[in-house]
Amino acid sequence: MTAIFSARYIDHMDVEAGMGVTDGERLAAWLAGRSRVTVITGAGVSTESGIPDYRDGDGNWKRSAPVQYRDFVESEAVRKRYWARSFAGWPMFVAARPSAAHTALARLEQLGRVAQLVTQNVDRLHQRAGSRNVIDLHGRLDVVRCLALNHRFDRDGFQVRLRDANPDWDVSPARIAPDGDADLEGIDFSAFNVPACEVCGGMLKPDVVFYGESVPRETTAAALAAVESADGVLVAGSSLMVWSSFRLVRAAVARGISVVAVNRGRTRADDLFAFKLEGECGAVLRQVMDGMR
Repeated sequence: MTAIFSARYIDHMDVEAGMGVTDGERLAAWLAGRSRVTVITGAGVSTESGIPDYRDGDGNWKRSAPVQYRDFVESEAVRKRYWARSFAGWPMFVAARPSAAHTALARLEQLGRVAQLVTQNVDRLHQRAGSRNVIDLHGRLDVVRCLALNHRFDRDGFQVRLRDANPDWDVSPARIAPDGDADLEGIDFSAFNVPACEVCGGMLKPDVVFYGESVPRETTAAALAAVESADGVLVAGSSLMVWSSFRLVRAAVARGISVVAVNRGRTRADDLFAFKLEGECGAVLRQVMDGMR
C-alpha cells in the first residue's frame, strides 16, 4: 500500500510518549503502521453536528437518564412522553449534518486505514458522511419497529402519522436532546396520541437499544469479530461507560491489540489504552487529515 502519511510522522517520533508532537501527528503515526483499524465511536463525534451527549467529562449523567426499556413497554404514560418528545425533536435531529470527525473517518476508510467502524450512535451520520463498513451497535433511530410482529417503518413516515394524530400539538420552543427527542418540561403528555402498527396494531418503538435492553446477539457477534480481526482499535468520542462498548476494548486488549483513544474526559478503559488524546474528535482528526499527502 502506498504510504499516505508523511515520513515525519512515521520515522521521527515516539508514538507512545508523544514528545514534541501534536495530537494529530501522534495519532497519524499510530495509524501509519496499520491497515485494519476498527474504530469505536460515541456521542463525542456527533456533538459538533449539534446532537448533545448524555455524559460529562467524568462520565456522569448531565441530564436525566434515558428511558428504560421495561418502563417503555409497561407504561402507556412513558410511551406517550417518549413519542411526544421524539415528535418534537425529530425535525432537528434529522437536519443534523456530519461533523469533521465523521468526514475524516469516512476518508480514512476510503484510504484503506480503517476497515470497520462500530458506533454507539443511532444518528446514521457515519453513513451519511460516506463510511460504508458500519455496525450500528445500538440500532438506528430512522427506523420504527413493531414489537408484536417485527414490522419496520421509516421514521419520516411515522412522523407524518404522529402529526396527523396530534394536529394541535405545538412544541416549537423545544430543544434537541441526545437521542433525537427533545427537552420538554412542565407538559401534560396524557393527550398525546401514539399510533399503533398499521399492519398488525402492535406497539411501536424506535429500532434502537434502550437502556435495560440487550444488544441483538448477531450485532454483538459482528462487533466482536470486527475488533478481534483488527490490527488496532481507535476509540473516538466515547466514555465507554456502557458494557456493550467497553467489552469490545477488553476483547481487543485480551488479544494483544493496541487500543488508543481520542476523548474529552475520563473513560472506563483509561488504564487499557496504549495512549489517550484529550481533545475534540473533530479537531484531532482534522490534524490527521492535514498531515496526509
